Amino acid sequence: MGGWGLVKRAPLLEAEGLAIRIGERWLCCEFSLSLRPGECLALLGPNGAGKTTLLHTLAGLRAPSVGSVRVGGKPYADWPGSSVACFRGLLAQQQPDHFAASVLETALVGRHPHLGRWDWEGAEDLRITREALAAVGLEGFEARDVLTLSGGERQRVAIAALLVQQPRLYLLDEPLNHLDLHYQIAVLDLFRSEAADGRGVVMVMHDINLAARYADHVILLDGRGGVAAGTADEILQAERLSHAFGHPLRAVTDGERTLFIPD
Repeated sequence: MGGWGLVKRAPLLEAEGLAIRIGERWLCCEFSLSLRPGECLALLGPNGAGKTTLLHTLAGLRAPSVGSVRVGGKPYADWPGSSVACFRGLLAQQQPDHFAASVLETALVGRHPHLGRWDWEGAEDLRITREALAAVGLEGFEARDVLTLSGGERQRVAIAALLVQQPRLYLLDEPLNHLDLHYQIAVLDLFRSEAADGRGVVMVMHDINLAARYADHVILLDGRGGVAAGTADEILQAERLSHAFGHPLRAVTDGERTLFIPD
């Protein structure tokens, strides 16, 4: 029992001495992070600061310029075949659809890492997929063509496909894209619940106040190579945020939460 507890608390994602350069430009100087089960991490910063590039580096899609990344205690090179897709799942910023497909077929793609080369989706895969569609408010959409969906509906299909993948580590690039306020909160509540069930969540976000509400840890890029990483309380400070975003922000406390508003 004690050994299982130690396994559960082991970091899902680690970066050590990480730095990223594109051409001659350094997106971030060296920093380290450790994300454990039950924790949510927000990546914040102005447009063009390198949030997506950092997320892709953490996802193993590109090598860091300096330092190392480990998932489940191992570098990506040590994961056999496609098995890493059963451990970490990535939500891309854009969802291109070049061909017609139903919502159910599109969401079912998330089951592929769990299937053998010649396997077909079975009853259990369909059950998991229908539950994921229901979780994002898409009951009754199974037969709809994804090419007929609104941007927000298509984003929720992508989130459902990621839930269907059932990774232990979620890496989300702007998960609130195209979503109205109701679904923004519903999606953040959903991934907060996933974290409470023992998973880890990393989210690229633009809304500082939603990051303050949902994130345990924050990485703040300033767009000039500077990076600050730590707990949400440590990083979400008006002076630090004002410097990163290039506009003065003021902290306002209502007794329960601190909000950041433009000055």
